[in-house]
Amino acid sequence: MMRGRLLLALFVLSALTACRQQSWESAMAAGEQAMQRGRYAEAEAIFADAVSKAEQEFGRHQRQVGVALSREAQALAAQGKYVEAEPVYLQALKIYQDAHGETHADVAATLNNLGVLHRMHGQYAQAEQLLSRALTIKERLHGPEHPDVALTLHNLGLVYVSQGQPEKAEPLYRRALAIREKTLGPAHPDLAKSLEELAGVLRKLQRDEEAARLETRAYDVRTKRS
Repeated sequence: MMRGRLLLALFVLSALTACRQQSWESAMAAGEQAMQRGRYAEAEAIFADAVSKAEQEFGRHQRQVGVALSREAQALAAQGKYVEAEPVYLQALKIYQDAHGETHADVAATLNNLGVLHRMHGQYAQAEQLLSRALTIKERLHGPEHPDVALTLHNLGLVYVSQGQPEKAEPLYRRALAIREKTLGPAHPDLAKSLEELAGVLRKLQRDEEAARLETRAYDVRTKRS
């Protein structure tokens, strides 16, 4: 165990040393690559360095700093470091609000991510408030039938499921499903996910026949992808 941790620390240090020789854009690309490979501690370190690079290259209050902060927060959350992730998200949110105002896509995305963070930390009232704000902004920006709207509907529904209130989640999941059916292809993984999660809610509501039909549809969607 100790040897594994030492190797990880050396790997992160090596990646970070290489990152410090790069531009902000190169650092962000390296961080994204680490995220895709599931190397979240490495990504956290790289994105933290990207924050410093963005501050130096563009100024402390520019959007690039917010982008790097957002990705650093996501890397922290991926490691279960919810307490550490929240203030990083809040820094990004302030930058976006100062740069764009209260109704920008960057603001909505950060509110959404903060809402997910609070849900995972069991802070359901805060999660509901943040996700509702994100939903309002996204509907205003994109209209009511956009995939980004479906994403936040899905996340808001999860808040209610987590609280044992599937009856509140059902209409949100149904709306998210309708959006994804209309805007995504018939073999898209998000469509299968919506079908499965709505089925799960219906089973909690003891509507097993409806749930089974949705599960069959989800299976067909996933089969089309393979």
